[in-house]
Amino acid sequence: MGVRPSALFDIAAFALALAVLNQLRRWCREHPSARFRVATNVILATSAAWVAIAIVLVPQRISKYPPNLLVTWTHAGAIALSAWSFAAFLLLAFWRMVPPFDPQRRRLLATVRNATFTVPAAVTATAFLQREDLTFREVTIPIPNLPADLVGLRLVQVSDIHLSPFVSERLLARAIDMANETKANIALVTGDLISRRGDPLDVCFKHLKRLKADLPPLGCLGNHEIYANSEEYTTEEGRRLGIAFLRHQNRILQFGNARINFAGVDYQRKAKTYLEGTEELLVPGALNIMLSHNPDVFPVAAKKGFALTIAGHTHGGQVNVEILHQGVNIARFFTPYVDGLYTEGNSSIFVTRGIGTVGLPARLGAPPEIALIRLCAT
Repeated sequence: MGVRPSALFDIAAFALALAVLNQLRRWCREHPSARFRVATNVILATSAAWVAIAIVLVPQRISKYPPNLLVTWTHAGAIALSAWSFAAFLLLAFWRMVPPFDPQRRRLLATVRNATFTVPAAVTATAFLQREDLTFREVTIPIPNLPADLVGLRLVQVSDIHLSPFVSERLLARAIDMANETKANIALVTGDLISRRGDPLDVCFKHLKRLKADLPPLGCLGNHEIYANSEEYTTEEGRRLGIAFLRHQNRILQFGNARINFAGVDYQRKAKTYLEGTEELLVPGALNIMLSHNPDVFPVAAKKGFALTIAGHTHGGQVNVEILHQGVNIARFFTPYVDGLYTEGNSSIFVTRGIGTVGLPARLGAPPEIALIRLCAT
């Protein structure tokens, strides 16, 4: 399966933190001020304890803690440690630069210290709270030569639930209520119901069975169904509750004189053979829509003849900072299709931010959402 991007990120974060802390250790040995040395030693001791906890706890998988909680702690710890060490680096670097007997030294240091530690804490608190700030997004997608009977068709998308210790049942219940309020023609569930084995999948289904639309829900499976080894159970339980998870399958629906064909695939791993064999799922004369958790399949889906791809997976970057009107987030390192509507030629893809979180239990600049897709003719 290879190394997951989140694991590579954790390794890089720890490596950066250790490099910075090593520099602080050198400064500590050279600086004449006893207060400076005490402050640096406190930072080094705190950081060393952080690393030790991560090294000891994660491999042991202590039985009273679910594995996903430990992985989340490690992921959050890697980010927090790198942020803490970098903040300490800035503070101590400023301390070294300021003349030791400058009368304004104390006030300047206090200002830098407060900014260095207060701002990251405030941002972290905001991101932690925003993970439950559920929003509603409505997007209109133009389809070339869309039959009149499909104009205005409403598709509500529920994706990336990740029900777990850090994604509450209360949030999922609100999301289902919001989806039902749209009175959509079709409801779509596009993968990642939970994060890892041991997460409350049956509780997730308890709420998904409340999902209402004119027709029974359709869906596809995500990568976390693979990680949780829940692909078969999810498929069977979905079928029992009337939710059809399409696994290299298609479903043709009739609206008046027009047909719409939904094709669904399991999570597509990064490869040159995206959507292999899905041309057999195309239906001539119908509006062909691809349901894929991974948005990277879009160029292949477009070439094969799917007019629309509906995906999730990215969480909109989950932590997204806008700089010069461009979103900066981890997801952009892995895919150009991060959030919203993209068009190539006569084909489009919509990527939802989804509901839950994975890795770090926080969202910033990418709030959770329920998405309503309306089809229109060009």
